[in-house]
Amino acid sequence: MKIVKSTQVMQKEMNLEKTAGKTIGFVPTMGYLHEGHLSLIKQAKEECDIIVVSIFVNPLQFGPNEDFDRYPRDFERDKKLAEEAGADVLFCPETKDMYPEEPVVTVSVNRRVDALCGKTRIGHFDGVATVLTKLFNIVSPNKAFFGMKDAQQVAVVTGLVEDFNIQVEIIGCETKREADGLAMSSRNVYLDENERKEALHLFQSLSRAQDWLLKYDSGDTEQKMIKYLEEHTSGSVEYCKILSYPELLPPTKSDKRLIFAVSVKFNKARLIDNVIIDNMFIKTESEEETCSVH
Repeated sequence: MKIVKSTQVMQKEMNLEKTAGKTIGFVPTMGYLHEGHLSLIKQAKEECDIIVVSIFVNPLQFGPNEDFDRYPRDFERDKKLAEEAGADVLFCPETKDMYPEEPVVTVSVNRRVDALCGKTRIGHFDGVATVLTKLFNIVSPNKAFFGMKDAQQVAVVTGLVEDFNIQVEIIGCETKREADGLAMSSRNVYLDENERKEALHLFQSLSRAQDWLLKYDSGDTEQKMIKYLEEHTSGSVEYCKILSYPELLPPTKSDKRLIFAVSVKFNKARLIDNVIIDNMFIKTESEEETCSVH
């Protein structure tokens, strides 16, 4: 596995690979890799010739009171895991290389950010969209692989490449979970023993909500999710929402896909989780119930 730190070197390397007819799969990360990241690398390996993994803790997507300085970092560990998973190139630029001076232009996200994490993390997705625009231009991938645990990010990135005509296919990959159902996250290491047990209720609340929505409207179902999490965790419930996907708007009967999403803030870790359901029809007197979970 080759390690590249320079953006200019990275561009030259990828131009050579594409000239040689190779397809490039890209897995952008902020490091501290876990099985979820590794599953993205493995899927990319099945679909592309050259697999690039980036490790860059992007300061633009952290707010002033968020955990940029505390975000877990372990380069040697990440390097070993990425290579074992099948990465061909590890791109790990320095902040001064990605942002050598105050930028003249940044990306502003106008839609799909007024709910879920975007509602309280003002500017977060502007930072995500800005860094991914740069990374897509540096790496020039054919496909980029993202975990659906952060489904809002996937919705925003999909809009980014469509609106800016960026020639990369966005692949949303299934959320990887621990054996007990907890969604894998780099921030799980911050949970203490009791919080780790309580965190299981995020996914359980999502599973229950799918049944509740067949009996209640979305607003009542959201309230039941909040009550459930408040009764079963010591964390602060930031949101429990049911929205259309990928538009992230209040649901209507005509929506083809819905997202059930939750966020709970524990003492040192803020966790998110979601499920996305296709072809969900809320029960009425004249309609039958059908749903399939992805």
